Amino acid sequence: MEKQFAVLGLGSFGYSVAVTLENMGCDVLVLDDSYEKIQDISDKVSYAIRADASDPDALQALGGRNLDGVVIALSENLEASIMATMICKEMEIPLVLVKAKDELQGEILKRVGADRIVYPEIEMGSRVAKNLVAKEFMDWIALSNDYSLVEIAVPQKWIGQNLMELKLRDRFGINVVGIIADGKVDVTPDPQLPLPEGGILIVIGSNEILEKFDSKKK
Repeated sequence: MEKQFAVLGLGSFGYSVAVTLENMGCDVLVLDDSYEKIQDISDKVSYAIRADASDPDALQALGGRNLDGVVIALSENLEASIMATMICKEMEIPLVLVKAKDELQGEILKRVGADRIVYPEIEMGSRVAKNLVAKEFMDWIALSNDYSLVEIAVPQKWIGQNLMELKLRDRFGINVVGIIADGKVDVTPDPQLPLPEGGILIVIGSNEILEKFDSKKK
């Protein structure tokens, strides 16, 4: 059975989450009080309803007991986020994920029942800053406070060598978990295959190690 989610609020974050979930095969119901936003997304998700996400009657009409989770993307209106969180928990929805602007807002939402808090603006700001400073990496995604996943073009010195020969974990403390080559992603790379020119390595490591990484010195 397809998983069913509701997304409350269609800012850029809510819109992106809703469309991505739908594209992943989920049934997605979106709710926003903007006629234009509902019209814009109506052909991209299973259900699109124009209603006030902070209205208890509107939320009750979602039929929450059939939902696997709700994403509350109303961080510009803390009162509405609190109300929606409380109502969704009262409806016994298994997972209530709420967008917050900052840690203070996040703590408040946790206290009223939010299962998970996300901070898109903070997380994206951190990601952009790390990408600017760590010029080695094409992308940087934080996995936790201590570890990150990064993408790095295969360094010139490594082309033609294989992962077994390079011993990257032993020498540098990083783990290659995938290789992108010719537009294809291989998440189980053969450690004996030579690394291709123009390839991209998907690497996991501690932030401390990644921040100091310099392939030109390797």
